Amino acid sequence: MNVEIITPDKTLFKGEASSVTVPGVDGSMGFLENHAPLITVLKAGDVRLKTGEGEKTFTVKGGVVEVMKNTVLVLAE
Repeated sequence: MNVEIITPDKTLFKGEASSVTVPGVDGSMGFLENHAPLITVLKAGDVRLKTGEGEKTFTVKGGVVEVMKNTVLVLAE
């Protein structure tokens, strides 16, 4: 699925990933292909991606995640 992690300053990641884990306000949430559409708030923590190059981790202070049509968009602080 296509993943973008964007901060106000720059794009941290743009590419393909097989899974995404985010720090939701109610606990950790994971997304795989064909996940149901979702928008939720994030708390401080790590966004973890599994890509063809291995696992990547990005630390965020909070933000919002939108999942729709095999696209995960993280607007991070």
